[in-house]
Amino acid sequence: MRFVTRAAAAVAVLISTAVSVHADEVIRVGLIDPMSGAFAVAGRLGEQHFRFAIEKANAGPLAGTGKKLELVVLDNEVSPEKSLTVLRKAIDDGVRYVTQGNGSSVAFALSDAIAKHNKREPNRSVLYLNYAAVDPSLTNDKCNWWHFRFDADSDMKMHALTDYLVSQKDVHKAYVFNMDYSFGVAVERGAMSMLKDRRPDLQVVGNERIPMGKVKDFTPYIAKFQAAGADAVVTGNWGPDLSLLVKAATDTGYKGRFFTYYLGSRDVVAEIGMAGKGAAIVAVFYDNIDNPVLKEWASEFEKRYDNTFGSWTAMTSMMMLGQAIKQAGTSDPLAVGKAMSTMTWESPAGAVSVRADNHQVLQPLFIAALDTGTPHVFPDVPLGFRGIGRIDGKDTAMPTTCKFPNAP
Repeated sequence: MRFVTRAAAAVAVLISTAVSVHADEVIRVGLIDPMSGAFAVAGRLGEQHFRFAIEKANAGPLAGTGKKLELVVLDNEVSPEKSLTVLRKAIDDGVRYVTQGNGSSVAFALSDAIAKHNKREPNRSVLYLNYAAVDPSLTNDKCNWWHFRFDADSDMKMHALTDYLVSQKDVHKAYVFNMDYSFGVAVERGAMSMLKDRRPDLQVVGNERIPMGKVKDFTPYIAKFQAAGADAVVTGNWGPDLSLLVKAATDTGYKGRFFTYYLGSRDVVAEIGMAGKGAAIVAVFYDNIDNPVLKEWASEFEKRYDNTFGSWTAMTSMMMLGQAIKQAGTSDPLAVGKAMSTMTWESPAGAVSVRADNHQVLQPLFIAALDTGTPHVFPDVPLGFRGIGRIDGKDTAMPTTCKFPNAP
């Protein structure tokens, strides 16, 4: 009886060893974004997209490698200070990949903290995958080798958006309106520079910033647009600062058109309603790109989460992370970062490549406008985005001042 017991124990040890040998290495990706507070809707939408993206990455680039990605959600309430607190906890818990997108002020804090951490503790290095914080300085004078940006920066987008705006002969007066923090300042600076002297009859009749997440009634600002005779509003506002703005425009009967970065979310389109017809967006993705894979993913996502598929940069970052890990043959962030630094991905939306000189991702940019009669429409309003223009990734590149002071 004793012999049988010992034999059984030996078999159990062998089985346990075999299981552990074949178990996947879990690579944790920390998502640092608002999951509570005024911008929680944006954070939760991002979480849904990252869960979906990681599922596709695990089934695609990482398939068969013995490794898999896993999402860790960390609430920062769009606070740079809280972001640093949860970053430290994540690193202590073994997280070596961090992603974030809501708020360039947060991005600056994370980029700086990660660079300093990696210098102090190279054996516990962290790679920062920025999916939506688009202040140009992050890949210029404030660049950091450990930071990769998967969205086009605000100047790249503004160049495309203003090209479209000046082509609209019914637009004669523009009002530039943004949130008062680093990103909003960058959008304002780009708009004012790129609209200047573009057309003799086109005037910028207003330029204003608002405190981020503090304004609850935008009616007085709409009154300013109307008083200035603005038939166009150029804005980088996002989250409630965009949805409340367009709701006030709808409620007051404002007839001007919005030229935006972040109009594509379901809640914002629901707020603006049919008055949004003609409003334009510049983005790396919109909901009616004619590609069967994108259509399949969008349908699957919407059925699963009852939400609109649109955070394409979450997909791009996780698919390219999976590809880089597979190419490097290791999950070490330094090796993965080196692999990613010159990587290309033939995505369903078009070719995506990483600039080695500043780690800015280049990808197609699209101009689209809300319209009726599109193949896909938002569930709350019979409007969808109709493509107006497409710029190849290579044509979106802009000069950089990045020198990578901390390149390994």
